[in-house]
Amino acid sequence: MVSILATDQDNPDRSKGNGQGKDSRSSEAQDLSKAPVAPNGNKAIPEKSAAQKNEKPSGAELKKRAKAEKAAKRVQSKQGQQAPPNDASKSTKPENKKLSDEQESIQSSPQHPPANLQHRRSGSASATSQRPLQLRPGQQQAPAAEPESRKEPQKLAFISHLYGIPRRTSIAGAGKDVHPSILALGLQMSNYIICGSNARCLSTLLVFKRVIEAYVTPPNNSLPRDLTIHLSAQIDYLKSCRPLSVSMGNAIRWLKLTISTIDPDTPEHQAKTKLCSAIDSFIRERITVAGQAIASSASSSIQDGDVIVTFAKSSIVERTLAEAYRQGKNFQVIVADSEPLFEGRNSAIALANLGLQVQYASINTLSHFVQDATKVFLGAHGMMSNGRLYSRIGTALVAMMARDLDIPVLVLCESIKFTDKVALDSIATNELAPSHELGFIGTGVGKGVEEDEWRSASNLVGLNLMYDLTPAQCIHMVITEYGSLPPSSVPVVQRLSTNT
Repeated sequence: MVSILATDQDNPDRSKGNGQGKDSRSSEAQDLSKAPVAPNGNKAIPEKSAAQKNEKPSGAELKKRAKAEKAAKRVQSKQGQQAPPNDASKSTKPENKKLSDEQESIQSSPQHPPANLQHRRSGSASATSQRPLQLRPGQQQAPAAEPESRKEPQKLAFISHLYGIPRRTSIAGAGKDVHPSILALGLQMSNYIICGSNARCLSTLLVFKRVIEAYVTPPNNSLPRDLTIHLSAQIDYLKSCRPLSVSMGNAIRWLKLTISTIDPDTPEHQAKTKLCSAIDSFIRERITVAGQAIASSASSSIQDGDVIVTFAKSSIVERTLAEAYRQGKNFQVIVADSEPLFEGRNSAIALANLGLQVQYASINTLSHFVQDATKVFLGAHGMMSNGRLYSRIGTALVAMMARDLDIPVLVLCESIKFTDKVALDSIATNELAPSHELGFIGTGVGKGVEEDEWRSASNLVGLNLMYDLTPAQCIHMVITEYGSLPPSSVPVVQRLSTNT
């Protein structure tokens, strides 16, 4: 009886349409009261009459039935593709699982989707309610990104001003205006393939020739103005690879001054030819001819039976010793060397191949072999205006040891390495190389120390200075292309070379 009443309530149009709603309900109730009792004690519901069976449902009822059938099919198809439910869904109470037909039809309608099929945003769902992502067969889940635990190298406070931008070791991030030859030169300098003040200066000028030859003046611009800006981008890249040497700085200043003197009305081809010829003349006069003059002057001071001590590698010192050997003089050479670059190896091998008697020793044994020396020849990275020598670290130790033993110290230096700067120590101005190079570059023995090993030690600080400063009192004479002079005359030569 309850089901019959619910059907009539759902179809009010049916009762109103025939005008006999009340009579039909009363007659049906009387028939139910007179119905026979079933064996189980419940009253048997009589079958509907033929008129009631043939009666057609209304349009609203047909629409509702169609929607319910579609929703049921949709739910069945989704449940077939859905993963098996978790344990939490199995532990629900049985009375909550059983729903009436009316409630199922309401939940299966498009307006009310089932609770387990409601869409949840990944951002608002809790961690416990989210299901793991199902992967395809054979597919592996990507490992979670590990936090970067790389430590920065320790820094010393008293040289904190030397910690600048880390040295560039690749062409990544280089500007689009940087010439390919500049890119290659910067990496060669950074990796010590091109090392030494003269070699770096010479290579820079030769590469600048290529840059000038490939340069094209933009429209509505003049060559003297725009070429200087274009070269500044090349110079900045070289600085990022390694700080400029004293000779490179002097050569760049000279080149910019030469560019500024070009008449803007000069044709581009003629102006570039003039600049390339000026660079060739500068290399020939300030590097090549100057080196020959210094080698000729310094070789005359070598006598038979001398024991010459030199430190690391210097191209002008090698040329001087080779010139003295070609003159038929009999003397011995002791090459002192130190880490991390061990440049003296190449110098000792080159001199030995010429036929000289060469002894190669570490700077740790300096106090033993310097006692047999008669002269000390040193190269220079730069000569300061106050007469102090700025050269590879370890040079000051050799010079001071020789001074204590009254051994003359001769510095061979071209005027292009002279500067008007004044230095009192090697801390205010210096080049700081990466600390891991102390046990990695050029050793050739054992296992090198990787950079990560330096970073992992929190109480280990590496100090790798490239140059030191030798006091003027330890220098006996400075030999240049202008002649031999005391360290106090360095400012005079510097002004003379700048004016010419």
